[in-house]
Amino acid sequence: MIIKSYEIEKKVNNFLKFNLFLLYGENYGLKKDIEKSIKAAVKINDKNTEFLSFYENEIIDDKENLYNTIYSGSLFSDKKIIVINNCSDKVFQTIEDITFRCPENIYLIIFAEILDKKSKLRNHFEKNKKTLCVPCYLDNEQNIRMIAINELKINHLILSNESINLLVEKSNNDRNNLKNEIEKIKSFALDKQKIEIEEIKSLINFSGEYKSDNLVNECLCGNVFQYKRILSEIYSNTINQIFLLRILANKIQRLVKMKEQENNYNNLENLLSASKPPIFWKEKPLVKKQLSIWNINSLKIITREINEVEFLCKKNPQVSKLIFFSFFTKICKKASNYS
Repeated sequence: MIIKSYEIEKKVNNFLKFNLFLLYGENYGLKKDIEKSIKAAVKINDKNTEFLSFYENEIIDDKENLYNTIYSGSLFSDKKIIVINNCSDKVFQTIEDITFRCPENIYLIIFAEILDKKSKLRNHFEKNKKTLCVPCYLDNEQNIRMIAINELKINHLILSNESINLLVEKSNNDRNNLKNEIEKIKSFALDKQKIEIEEIKSLINFSGEYKSDNLVNECLCGNVFQYKRILSEIYSNTINQIFLLRILANKIQRLVKMKEQENNYNNLENLLSASKPPIFWKEKPLVKKQLSIWNINSLKIITREINEVEFLCKKNPQVSKLIFFSFFTKICKKASNYS
């Protein structure tokens, strides 16, 4: 059974009669929020709830461990919530088996990345009446703004509209990034409620025209001179490499979606105007140039490489900056050659 993400966010208790959930898509922050709301709702009714977590590779290596966790009783809890991360069709057979004989005291939450329509896992959860399938698409600017306003209200923080705009822009339509920035503000504020914009700029490392977003855009456009200028500005500073890789991944994903729809429009202007979420007018010329430079196969190759670079950066922190900037520079040079 398929439901919209906002439905389960709004009234999670309505869906606790189901005990198997597939949360798939590129919006990791949304998936985590849904997971938290399910856990909180279950725990209200059953204080003795146990939380467990697995990864797909662990199940592939030893699926009996998962079976034992599900089917064996517990001395300390009445219910179990089991989260399985990074799932794909590789574990479909195991998940299908569990679906048809899942105990009532078990809640199984499965996280997956983007699953195409041919995915066995996705089809199973969409068509089975015992299961819930929740697509988790990227947030748009309006969603991020509402989340920001709600989080600020919950934490009794007062920010100007200009400050909220900065938070939304810095988040790059990622609710995880947004909440991390609000946590910084919360820690800084202590008992202070109203935070001035200059304090916000300092807290979120806002750097005027040399924003992370600009670096990624100039890189994808192959604007070598502008790219190097921004690069020299930020290279000596502490940067969040994973954050920048996520910005790149989001922009690549947007370009791929637009490339897939390109044949449905007479020209790029119409394609840009129809894009969802809407593209900010200042960014339209850059996106137009990127669409003219990159083909869909090259974009998909970059997507795979982003995952590899992120892994290498985490594994080799001493040389992560070199790995990161070498990757970005390679993309910029390639775009420059195409343009």
